[in-house]
Amino acid sequence: MGGDGLRVEIDGPVATLTLDRPEALNALTVPLKVALAETLRAIGADRTVRAVVLTGAGRAFCAGQDLAEREAPDAAPLEVELRERYLPIIRALRAMDQPVIAAINGVAAGAGASLAFACDLRLAAPEARFVLAFGRIGLVPDCGATWLLPRLVGQGRATEIALVGEPIGAEEAVRIGLVGRVVPAEALLSEARALADRLAAGAPLAIGWTKHAMETAWTSDLDAALAEEARLQGLAGATADHAEGLAAFRGKRTPDFTGS
Repeated sequence: MGGDGLRVEIDGPVATLTLDRPEALNALTVPLKVALAETLRAIGADRTVRAVVLTGAGRAFCAGQDLAEREAPDAAPLEVELRERYLPIIRALRAMDQPVIAAINGVAAGAGASLAFACDLRLAAPEARFVLAFGRIGLVPDCGATWLLPRLVGQGRATEIALVGEPIGAEEAVRIGLVGRVVPAEALLSEARALADRLAAGAPLAIGWTKHAMETAWTSDLDAALAEEARLQGLAGATADHAEGLAAFRGKRTPDFTGS
């Protein structure tokens, strides 16, 4: 680990990114935000990485913005900080073709909650909880929370979470669809890795196009979504991976997808 607070481990086709400031509950500083954005962009362009796990060190996933940094006399205005430091992270998470799994080991608050929301899949330890308490300090939810959260749990529930600011525990998060499942804390990373391995064994191009189709469908009408599905299916059907998938199915064997 360097001084930026981000630990990056690439093991075969899976990259594990660990927010590594446990003494500060993995609160986000400028160096950490810059490192995370740059790493996500680099991984997004790396065809050898097929799945990503994002987690936190210690007892928190991410407590959001480092408040001590905001009190520094040279701290950038909030809008500038969001546009220049935070939004590149959220855009990178949403744009990358690889599926990203959030392994939420503890509190995910503020921008830390948005990081979890921006991932494709979420697993949580029993100690995990989500907090959007912006109203208590006179701010509004940011880092994509107002766009991402309603798409995960519905408009009414998302509005309640944002306005009331009460923590959402792990079991409640599963019940409302925010988290896929809760696993014991000691098994969280191994379960996340197993899921990442399963996704990494899939056809990378098809997975990336599936992410794209799911993303664009939110702002499309039915006809546009159907047309985009047809376009992407045409691309997928012409790939070597599709031919390999058919051959493996006929041969009753595991396919070996190459991303071509």
